[in-house]
Amino acid sequence: MCSEGSPSPRTICRVHRQRYETRHSPCDNTSMDSLAGVLLVAAPNLLDPNFFRSVVLILEHTEEGAVGVIINRPTTSPLGDELPEWEALLAQPEVVFVGGPVQPDNAVGLAEGVDGSSLAGVGIVDLSAPPGELTAPVRIYAGYAGWGPGQLEAELVEGGWIVALAEPEDVFAVEPGTLWRDVLRRQPGPTAMLATFPIDPGLN
Repeated sequence: MCSEGSPSPRTICRVHRQRYETRHSPCDNTSMDSLAGVLLVAAPNLLDPNFFRSVVLILEHTEEGAVGVIINRPTTSPLGDELPEWEALLAQPEVVFVGGPVQPDNAVGLAEGVDGSSLAGVGIVDLSAPPGELTAPVRIYAGYAGWGPGQLEAELVEGGWIVALAEPEDVFAVEPGTLWRDVLRRQPGPTAMLATFPIDPGLN
C-alpha cells in the first residue's frame, strides 16, 4: 500500500469534477469495479500502524491505482497559518486530520455540498483557492493513502480491508475515534461482530 507510483494529490484535485457511482456489493471484497466513494475499514488483523483500525474514504480507484484519506484519525494540531482562510469552516473537532502516510506535507480538503462529489453530499475542495461562497463544514487532511496498480486489489483478496458503504456523516463525525466500531456495527451478519474485537486480544 501507499506506493510512490500511486495517483498523486494533483490527481485528487481533478476528481472534484467527476461523479462516481458504486457498482459493487459492499460485502464483496473481491469485486474490482471502482470503489471510489466507499469506505475501507481496516480488518482487526491489519496491524500496520499507519492503518491500524483506520477508516479510509476512497476518492479515486482506477487501473492506475487508488487514492483515499483516513477519516478517523484527528491530530491535536489546529490548522495554523498554512490555510487561514479555511479555518472558520473547519468541522468539529477543529483540527487537522492525518489523511495517510503519503506526502504528509500536502493537504486534502473535503466539504459538504460540493458538486460532483465522490460521495453523495461530500466532495473535494481546492484548498489553493479561497473558499468563496462555500459555507459548509470542511475537513482538512495532511497526506493521503495511495495504492499502485493492483495493490489495493491484492490487499482486499488477503482480507486486510472490509468494504463498507459510506454515509455523508461519516466524514464529519464529531467523535471520529469511535468511527471504526460504528461503521462495523452497521454491517450485516458476522461482520458487525468485529466491532467488539479487543485492541489487544491477549488481554481479553
